[in-house]
Amino acid sequence: MIRYVKYQSNSALEGVNGKWYLRVKNGEQISLSDLAAHMASHNTPYSKGAITGILTDMVNCIKEILLDGKTVKLADLAIFSIGIHSKGANTAEEATVQNIRSISFNARSTGELSVQKLSGEIKFKELDTYNVESDTQTNENGD
Repeated sequence: MIRYVKYQSNSALEGVNGKWYLRVKNGEQISLSDLAAHMASHNTPYSKGAITGILTDMVNCIKEILLDGKTVKLADLAIFSIGIHSKGANTAEEATVQNIRSISFNARSTGELSVQKLSGEIKFKELDTYNVESDTQTNENGD
């Protein structure tokens, strides 16, 4: 269940201020250890500790591969890559690594987690509006 709230923008941008938008309100964050415990509970012969070790090694290996300039595709999850955002330069010679403004970690969904697949399965539930500035939620509506 994807929970969302309505909020009214108070942005100074013309055409945005005063309009109402929807924003996903995520629940608790699950740690790697919590994920391992969840996976271990699915009739696997592997313990939470073994799964935690494998996942930890996977994260470290993905980092190593990304830093080598490659992408990593985990079927039915995502394709991971590194991206850069740079300032524009007037000539090719002026376009150097000094123009890089930021680096991003990209994860594009794939397979069973692709947007096309998920969109048919997602169920939504509206929560009460909340104050965007403090990001505090009031109580739930409905069920």
